[in-house]
Amino acid sequence: QVQLVESGGGLVQAGGSLRLSCAASGSIFSINTMGWYRQAPGKQRESVADMSSVGRTDYVDSVKGRFRISRDNAKNTQYLQMNSLKPEDTAVYYCYAANNLRVYWGQGTQVTVSS
Repeated sequence: QVQLVESGGGLVQAGGSLRLSCAASGSIFSINTMGWYRQAPGKQRESVADMSSVGRTDYVDSVKGRFRISRDNAKNTQYLQMNSLKPEDTAVYYCYAANNLRVYWGQGTQVTVSS
């Protein structure tokens, strides 16, 4: 089992920045991919960013150049640095961690960007 605890969401004005954190505990040695999804009201959940076990990253086009995913293996924590935020980035953000058997999810954190 893997447990994920998120933090760092909040309210920010357009153009501002936030950093989301996702701390993992449990059987983290089995994890090979970590990342972030988001879900805005009335919309489907979408993948925002992910990072493989060898550090390869991928981003949805709408956040490229503005968001950066990273991980601190010593702290068992992944981060999502979000810069130049836009109102359309408003959503609940969920971190996840995946091994070969299943995907584990964080509880979600609200990010609201005001115009």
